[in-house]
Amino acid sequence: MCELYSKQDTLALRGKYIGPSCEVFFAADPIKIVRAQRQYMFDEKGVQYLDCINNVAHVGHCHPEVFTAALKQMELLNTNSRFLHDNIVEYAKRLSATLPEKLSVFYFTNSGSEANDLALRLARQFRDHQDVITLDHAYHGHLSSLIEISPYKFRKGKDVKKEFVHVAPTPDIYRGKYREDHSDPASAYADEVRKIIEEAHNNGRKIAAFIAESMQSCGGQIIPPAGYFQKVAEYVHKAGGVFIADEVQVGFGRVGKHFWSFQMHGEDFVPDIVTMGKPMGNGHPMACVVTTNEIAEAFNNAGVEYFNTYGGNPVSCAVGLAVLDIIEKEDLQGNAMKVGNYLIELLNKLKAKHTLIGNIRGIGLFIGIDLVKDHEERTPATAEAQHVIYKMKEKRVLLSVDGPHRNVLKIKPPMCFTEENAKFMVDQLDGILTAIEEAMQAKTQSVIPENTPCRTKMHKDAHVELLSDSINDPTENPSRKRNGMCTNKHSLLSKRLKT
Repeated sequence: MCELYSKQDTLALRGKYIGPSCEVFFAADPIKIVRAQRQYMFDEKGVQYLDCINNVAHVGHCHPEVFTAALKQMELLNTNSRFLHDNIVEYAKRLSATLPEKLSVFYFTNSGSEANDLALRLARQFRDHQDVITLDHAYHGHLSSLIEISPYKFRKGKDVKKEFVHVAPTPDIYRGKYREDHSDPASAYADEVRKIIEEAHNNGRKIAAFIAESMQSCGGQIIPPAGYFQKVAEYVHKAGGVFIADEVQVGFGRVGKHFWSFQMHGEDFVPDIVTMGKPMGNGHPMACVVTTNEIAEAFNNAGVEYFNTYGGNPVSCAVGLAVLDIIEKEDLQGNAMKVGNYLIELLNKLKAKHTLIGNIRGIGLFIGIDLVKDHEERTPATAEAQHVIYKMKEKRVLLSVDGPHRNVLKIKPPMCFTEENAKFMVDQLDGILTAIEEAMQAKTQSVIPENTPCRTKMHKDAHVELLSDSINDPTENPSRKRNGMCTNKHSLLSKRLKT
């Protein structure tokens, strides 16, 4: 494979020309990827890595049918969507067939951030309301309008939450406010939204929208309890607002049983607006907003034309059509359900074996492994999680961590992921967790007097001392903050790797 520069030169040039806030994966020892195929990526030396995190290459890296569709259309025409062309209407028609009947009006954009920004405009124009309810730890995009409603990006002490933004608790039944032992966690979490609405009304404010990912990714692979979205939608609609389902990361069959993740909440739940992005173009930049005729007409009646130069262009729509064809032809939705069920089964067996695993949650090919230092307290194993992803990289498996404590291993691979891939990944994880736990046990025994009964909980500093040497990043700026947490000499342990 021909390279313009050596890895060291590429790193040096990146440091010189690319914004310092544009981070790379595995910053202590980044990988230089030069090509990819299906669920595999290859570095400049030809080393193969199993990609367990790339939810953008939805049907597989460099799928030949996607490439061919783009090439054929580029040879013929690419222009903006104000010219009449068949691809945009054909793609909208195909997407419409996957959605509930009332979601029938489409606006095409270039990114999930653009889509979510437009969704906010639609919601606010609908009844001329302003306020937005978002979930704690949510992330909806990098535009200014979206950073304002993304607590995942709030910097404590720096960012002041805008008065029109209201943050509801994440509906996390493992480590949230209401847990799995609660008699009705869905109602309890929904009541938190109801209280927010009542307080906003008491202060003379009006709710435009509630926005949430159908499954919260950056929040730690959270699956909302059954019935939660229905109850929230009821409260929001009574307040004159709309429900926005963000499917930018979790749509297009990833849950397996359904094409859209919001559909797993039941046929009686239909959002008013759905946004979609990353998987649409398999790496080609395209995204979309779909809504109802009523909301679209209200937006049109504002008298301001909506225009997006590249959104819905012929090449993008040709790529999108190819992706839909591949999902259907290769039964990738069925594969997500089959392989996802198998992977969760393997991980639950691993959980029974390893004290570091506190919770396995997920559906289809969207899975989180919550690592803990103590099962009873559910203390997040942040340093251990960071150690695991670096060790997995050494085993040629690419994972990342997320969640508010950066202790959740997140798995969201290309949809062509196989049972053999799942078994390989779990086997590598098994070996790494075994080594960590054995080292932890040895360290614990060395700090506990001989007459003290052996405990599973580590000495409070043992895990940091144990793990820091192998992944400490000497280049990290110690004055830098991430989500309000000051970094220190073990700063890389708390570095978030996000896709």
